[in-house]
Amino acid sequence: MQILSHRGWWTTPGEKNSPSAFTRSFAAGYGTETDLRDALGRLVISHDPPAADALAADTFFELYRASGPDLPLALNVKADGLQALLRAALEKYAVANYFLFDMSLPDALVSIRHGLTVFTRQSEWEPEPLFYTEAAGVWMDCFLGEWMTDSTIGRHLDAGKRVCIVSPELHRRDPRVFWDRLARMDLHNSNALMLCTDRPDEAKAVLHG
Repeated sequence: MQILSHRGWWTTPGEKNSPSAFTRSFAAGYGTETDLRDALGRLVISHDPPAADALAADTFFELYRASGPDLPLALNVKADGLQALLRAALEKYAVANYFLFDMSLPDALVSIRHGLTVFTRQSEWEPEPLFYTEAAGVWMDCFLGEWMTDSTIGRHLDAGKRVCIVSPELHRRDPRVFWDRLARMDLHNSNALMLCTDRPDEAKAVLHG
């Protein structure tokens, strides 16, 4: 199972989506999840509507290229209509191991038509993932509790999809019982399976022994 840091590997909340958090994550061999928006015609890294000093996406991708460009990137698209900007950035920095997720349904379909790699999502509120055939993978989220089982994860892997699981601490729940359960699943050895976490080193110790 591959481990992705959530908004970089941050040590204090103020470091989320910062160059130091991304550098730390990539140096440790973890992929990362981050948030993309646009501001004045350029891509920026920002979970919320961007301020004037929002981190340029170019800076993020430059750090990625410098640290080993084979790590997985989960790019949370927070605004519609970014396909041209995204394609240009991904091509400029030769980013291959990535997926886009959480955009609106119409925007996701536009991204797929542009040849971009897109994940659908599954959660308690979305028991049947939309545009499943067209999606490269599934972002599996647990808002209220850990509902997913070996069979729900395995069904996607058997269908040739990659899967990224949202770790419970992202929803302010203790993840340790869930991590232990993942570690006992035979599936956890699949390199098509990913975990997005705020605590990558702790998760690695459980999942990789």
